Amino acid sequence: MKTRKTILLEAIDPIEIYGPGNKILEALCGYFPNLKVAARGNEIILEGDDQDTEEFSRKVNMLIERRKHKMNLTPYDVEDIFDGESTPDRFKLNGDSVIVHGNDGKPIKARNRTQEEMVKAYFENDLIFAIGPAGTGKTYIAIALAVRALKNREIKRIILTRPAVEAGERLGFLPGDLKDKLDPYLQPLYDALGDMIPAKRLQDFMAEGTIQIAPLAYMRGRTLDRACVILDEAQNTNLGQLKMFLTRMGCDAKFIVTGDASQIDLPNRKDSGLLKGIELTRSIKGIKTITFRNEDIVRHPLVAKIVKAFEKGEPA
Repeated sequence: MKTRKTILLEAIDPIEIYGPGNKILEALCGYFPNLKVAARGNEIILEGDDQDTEEFSRKVNMLIERRKHKMNLTPYDVEDIFDGESTPDRFKLNGDSVIVHGNDGKPIKARNRTQEEMVKAYFENDLIFAIGPAGTGKTYIAIALAVRALKNREIKRIILTRPAVEAGERLGFLPGDLKDKLDPYLQPLYDALGDMIPAKRLQDFMAEGTIQIAPLAYMRGRTLDRACVILDEAQNTNLGQLKMFLTRMGCDAKFIVTGDASQIDLPNRKDSGLLKGIELTRSIKGIKTITFRNEDIVRHPLVAKIVKAFEKGEPA
């Protein structure tokens, strides 16, 4: 049965749903070849059978809801609402939500309850502290969330940083320029990105500054807008460095701080500012701390036993 229906866009600027040049609306209409659609100002007039008009209206409402969680919409959002992927509402604590797909097509998703809590916290807060032992996937999940946000056009760039503190080795006499000397510190970040972004595309992103990997000292003086910024190995920052990093936060930015208080490489372990910083910001709305434990380790089963053995053997 043919019907005529008008969708009134009252609480949102129509251009946010239509997109520049009506690209978003055109992408949506592409899924309804038998439906006649006319956009006039803040009205969308539909002519077609009941099922198509109702489904089109439902998808428009989904786009409006999605806009609440994003800076802007793109035709990729239309694809997502039809394939059921990548919407914030799907990140429930059920273990089934895909964050992003890796280069081999393998879905990257939370693998335990604490990782699920971290994913949920990302959508509900602008700053997350994720702390816990090695092998729990803190950094990997953080980078997956950042890559997802970049692919969904929620951010303009990803910035990954670590303090350049040596883990018992001397790297100062390595050959090469500054980048060559720093790469050993940053290799774990390259590894995670390499799982999620094709090599050529990753190279292009880094060449154009869409993805930046730099030591923590390079953050000073910057204001980071519309970016997902990850500070890894934050246990090796002092309180002043941590404050400097956190105050780089600009508009529409997401900050994720990861660290393991049991692996401090500073000459004086008491100089670490990670736990102090968490305590100082604990009561601030929009900041969430996720604590991983030994049972959350997702590497080889022996890793959890190794971590536990070392904890027992270390002096208090």
